[in-house]
This record gives sequence, structure tokens and C-alpha cells, in this order.
Amino acid sequence: MDRKLLDILVCPASRQPLALLDKAGLDALNAAVAAGTLARIDGAAQTAPLREALVTHDRKLVYRVDDGIPVLLVEDGIATGQIADFPKA
Repeated sequence: MDRKLLDILVCPASRQPLALLDKAGLDALNAAVAAGTLARIDGAAQTAPLREALVTHDRKLVYRVDDGIPVLLVEDGIATGQIADFPKA
């Protein structure tokens, strides 16, 4: 993802800065996807594994990146509180 774009992106819900999600976070999300337990804010199941994602500064919300394009819709966000082993830092 382009660094200049990443520098200006913020969470549409909290207005917090966003950062690329690290491998440990992606692994935790994808394990929940594989288990069929991951839901988006709108209640729909997240059924496709994530290749790339953005996370808020407080690490409470994740937004997927599809083909290099951030999907910054609040209803498509993923709350990390539903993942017991999601890394906090």
C-alpha cells in the first residue's frame, strides 16, 4: 500500500489513524475465518481470508484491503474483541 495514502487514512468510526496489520494479527483473523467465527460489524460472516488489512491505533477495529484498495466502510469493519488471541500490541 502506498505510504502517502496510509499516512492520511483514518478509521471512519473513531477517526483514529490506521496502520497495516502485522502478520500475527492477520494470522489470528484468518484462524477465526477458517473456524467460521468471524463476523463484520453488520453481522455478516467474514468468509474469505484476508491478505492485507488496516487496524486502528487502539487495535479494536480492522478494515480489509481488497486488491490494494482499503474498504473503509464502518459496517464492513471487524471488531477484534471477538478474537480471543488477537495480539494487542
